[in-house]
Amino acid sequence: MTRPSVRRPLGALSMLLSAALLAACGSLSSTAPQAPLPPTLDAPVTPAKAATGTVAVKVLAINDFHGNLLPPAGGIKLPDPQDPAKTVTLQAGGAERMATLVAQLKAKNPNHVFVAAGDLVGASPLLSALFHDESTIESLGLMGLDISSVGNHEFDQGITELLRKQRGGCHPKDGCKGPTEFKGAKYQYLAASTIDEKTGQPVLPAYAIKRFDGVPVGFIGLSLKGTPELVSPTGIRGLRFDDEAETINRLVPELERQGVHAIVVLIHEGGYPSGGINDCPEISGPIVDIVKKLDKRVGLIVSGHTHRAYNCRIDGRLVTSGDKYGTLVTEIDLTLDRATGTLTEARANNVVVRPETARDPRQTLLISSYQQVAQPLIERRVGFLAQALSKEGDDRGDGGGTTMGQLVADAMLAATRAPENGGAQVAFQNVGGVRTGLIHRPDDSVTFGDLFAALPFSNALVVVEMSGAQLQRALEEQWWAGDAKWLPLQTSQGFSYRWDKRRPVGSRVVPGSMTLDGRVIAPEQKVRVAINNFLQVGGDSFKTFTEARFLQTGPMDVEALEAYFKAQGNGRVTASALDRVIRVDQDPR
Repeated sequence: MTRPSVRRPLGALSMLLSAALLAACGSLSSTAPQAPLPPTLDAPVTPAKAATGTVAVKVLAINDFHGNLLPPAGGIKLPDPQDPAKTVTLQAGGAERMATLVAQLKAKNPNHVFVAAGDLVGASPLLSALFHDESTIESLGLMGLDISSVGNHEFDQGITELLRKQRGGCHPKDGCKGPTEFKGAKYQYLAASTIDEKTGQPVLPAYAIKRFDGVPVGFIGLSLKGTPELVSPTGIRGLRFDDEAETINRLVPELERQGVHAIVVLIHEGGYPSGGINDCPEISGPIVDIVKKLDKRVGLIVSGHTHRAYNCRIDGRLVTSGDKYGTLVTEIDLTLDRATGTLTEARANNVVVRPETARDPRQTLLISSYQQVAQPLIERRVGFLAQALSKEGDDRGDGGGTTMGQLVADAMLAATRAPENGGAQVAFQNVGGVRTGLIHRPDDSVTFGDLFAALPFSNALVVVEMSGAQLQRALEEQWWAGDAKWLPLQTSQGFSYRWDKRRPVGSRVVPGSMTLDGRVIAPEQKVRVAINNFLQVGGDSFKTFTEARFLQTGPMDVEALEAYFKAQGNGRVTASALDRVIRVDQDPR
């Protein structure tokens, strides 16, 4: 198997010049220290006229790994073999077993490629996040990942850090913390729709070409258009995220001019199906509209972002997604026509990374080397918990609160309430910033690793001052994109309001219902609010927070949560009632 050639969009003249330069100088390095990765360009390939028959290609795909080197605590829910109407939780996943499964699937066909649809890193457990996800990047490189699109979480620490992850080198602030030198990703990130506004070019290659028995296949990789609403604006300043379908359709003719007639899209955007991991009934969401707009020459779409598993046919094309956290590997079999180079058949199967799968010894060695550095911090006990806490949408109260989200907001308020710490009166946590709940152990113990898994972004707390009117506008921004992208803010104790879904977006908060310690908040009243720095700069499109008057910076969110547990001493933290935010209508969501 050869490493795929990677490319930026090229005009006809640029293509000829690049080909001439390549002939004279050979391939340019993909690890240039300053400029974005340059293209490597092979001569256009035209299948031989006498070529007959077909070529079978196996594509293995993952998405939304999020640094889960070890099996995720939540596992995966599958139909109960004893009662298909019920589900059981299987402790699937983990890099050791996933690497073994990938190797087993690759062995079925020498013509194979291993790809991903973004969010491989970011929002990661401590074993990965402590090392700026270098451990995960090394693990995926070791198991032979070839290509990945960039997801929104690849931009969590900004474009400069993403380029460091691709090229290697020590972190500019924290230095080299891992057991070995970080040399960068062995796989190639693709970012067709992420444009540097100064140059007008993608910040990373737009596509890659891989040849199987001489027949080329093009892989276009891109993030979702809505990335700016999901990451800190400061980290992507100067970047533009173009429309997904328009970007893909613009690149298809360019690939065709190079003799590439089989095209695969790796896109960090997805849908919401019902059914099992290989079903696709009633799928909805952005991926449906995107696929319907795509050039008919695109035959396979590997998707992600929504953390769902599906195996679909949309507008005649195969569309797949492999759940999250490395619990599944999508096995895709393609048939290529030798004479025309076109894709004639595509079928897929989502394969569970089962707990009985043997561990890959190379992955075990790699993970162990990082664990030796991180384990004392991961296992440090911080307090006790009386019951499991959840952050899942299915466990939300009618108003949008979750037991885990409210705990985080309470910890934020506790850390900033004292006058010398900012004098906060209320705290808000964005729902996407809480990545997992807390499991309940037989001894009631909670570790720092548990807390970090829930709050992996290392966001700093900030105390700001807002008027009552601003506060209400911020609450209204929970529905900025309608019900499909409802982003309920998690609120601290003492603050309450009511909302009505029957009211139009922009006026759903019931007038006069916002209260603080039982007293109505007047529009002109000044309120001190604790938020994280992600919200402060307008993350998740909560733009009103950017208008608030800055007062003081506090500790990191995970430090505040640790302090909250420690403040209980030997007492057990319990779940709070989900009655801080009340939904007054009874319409189903």
